[in-house]
Amino acid sequence: MPRYIIERVIPDAGKLSPDELVGISQKSCSVLQDMGPSIQWVQSYVTDDRIYCTYIAPNEAMIREHARRGGFPADKVSEIHTIIDPTTAEV
Repeated sequence: MPRYIIERVIPDAGKLSPDELVGISQKSCSVLQDMGPSIQWVQSYVTDDRIYCTYIAPNEAMIREHARRGGFPADKVSEIHTIIDPTTAEV
């Protein structure tokens, strides 16, 4: 199943309180539950003014539908083709 990274532009995202992050997470999980098992949230990274999320889904349209239903921005959605890390250098 394809993996995607979503860039969400959210001004002052890094200043969101723990309670606000819980609320955002709960909303996302609620929408995911309604959409069924073919879409899965893996994790997210919060920076100063963006949240980068990784998802598993059959297509980009489903990612965008999740964002629409949840009221989240999905400013850029990119399919992940491969993952590298320090162990990639070990030939």
